[in-house]
This record gives sequence, C-alpha cells and structure tokens, in this order.
Amino acid sequence: MRALSAAELLEVWEAGFAQAPTERALALLVAACPESSRDDLAALSIGQRDARLLRLREGLWGSQMTAVVVCPACRDRSELALETREILACSQPTPPGDIVLSGAGYDVTFRLPTSLDVIAATDQAAPTPGQEACVKLLFQRCLLSAQHGDAAVTTDQLPPEVVAEVLKCMGEADALADIQLQVTCPSCERGWTALFDIVSFLWTEIEVWAWRILSDVHTLASVYGWSERDILNLSPTRRQFYLEMVGA
Repeated sequence: MRALSAAELLEVWEAGFAQAPTERALALLVAACPESSRDDLAALSIGQRDARLLRLREGLWGSQMTAVVVCPACRDRSELALETREILACSQPTPPGDIVLSGAGYDVTFRLPTSLDVIAATDQAAPTPGQEACVKLLFQRCLLSAQHGDAAVTTDQLPPEVVAEVLKCMGEADALADIQLQVTCPSCERGWTALFDIVSFLWTEIEVWAWRILSDVHTLASVYGWSERDILNLSPTRRQFYLEMVGA
C-alpha cells in the first residue's frame, strides 16, 4: 500500500459521487494498492478490506480518529476517540476459508462475505430495498452447503436460530467486518453498542477534506494564477503558508 497524493485522492472522491459505498471502498484500495488487481481486492473478506482501509486512513491523517455518536436515550451528541492501531489489533492476518458449523442437528458449510458478495446482494435486493433483504441474499451467496441429518436443505429451510449462529460465527471469524463499540453517554450515562463503519467514516472525512482543498485551490489560483496541479503539488505546509499570506 502506498500513500495517495492530493490529486489522486481528489480523483477517487470525484468518481465516488456516482458510486455505492462498497464501490468507493474498492476505488480507494485500487488507487492505494497498485500491486493488487481490483478483482483480488474485491475478493478479500470484508474484515481484510476494512483493515486495509484503516491503514490507508492512518497513512492519510494519522492513527487518531474522532467519531461522533448520538445517545439513543437523550439524543445528546458526544465525541468518541478511536485509535486505528487498537482496532487493527483485532484483525485476522489470514481469515479462514470454508467454515463448518454443526448444531441443532444441522451441518452448515459457509465462507466469509466479500465486497463482490455485497455488491451482488445489493444489486439483487434493489427492487425490494432494505437491510433484511440484503442480509438474506448475502447469506445465500456465502452458504456453500447445509444438511439436516442425511438430507440437504436450502437456505429457507434453515431454522432462524441456525442462521443467527452462522451470522455470529461469520462476525467472530472476520472481526473487523463488524466493529462494535461499547459507548456510555456522558450526559445520561446510558450505555449502548455503536457500530463503527470505516467505509462511511473515511469517506465522510475525504468529503470534508475535498471541499476544503478545492477552496484552497480556488483562493490560490485566483491570487497567483497557478494551475490546480501546481497547487496540489505543494506540500500542505507550503500551501498553508501561501494561504496565510493572502489572508485566507
């Protein structure tokens, strides 16, 4: 993985206007990982993919992150300090391949979801949008076989408790695919579990950065007549010096 230049990051951000979150995540990794093909990156488990996104974020803006959470009880907003390195400590270097789970008389073989699965499930669920439909389709794609005794069964024939156990096992086998944070509200002391999604978090940061950098380009181009490329090639420190000299 390599660091992205300001121009490269802007290109990914611009293209991302027409992309779904999973496509944005892959576009970022394609730009940052020229040693890997898009197909290889799309075949990573969700946790493996998100580990790379966390490392990309660390390379862009450091290891410290600040997330904003809303208390479900009093609706107060509070900031949550996070460290990429602490989250990455939970990652699996090499997630398992096929996983077999036995229980309640059923033997289920499945694999971990990938970005390809998410894209396909989202597209297939488009006529009936909703997280439940997408999760069901994702489960169907990742289920390799299921048996009840000697009889093969379909996804729809699996009891809800077996499906829930498989989904739980998926999360445990690919920890970064489902990052859950234990949060306590400083105002009302209500505790709850908050989901942290590095894809949406990082993309929001990139959007804020992009609008700010474009504003800087506009200011410096208006004053000095420089091209966008010249301004983006300046280091952030030198760019800031010029902005201060023009009073921006």
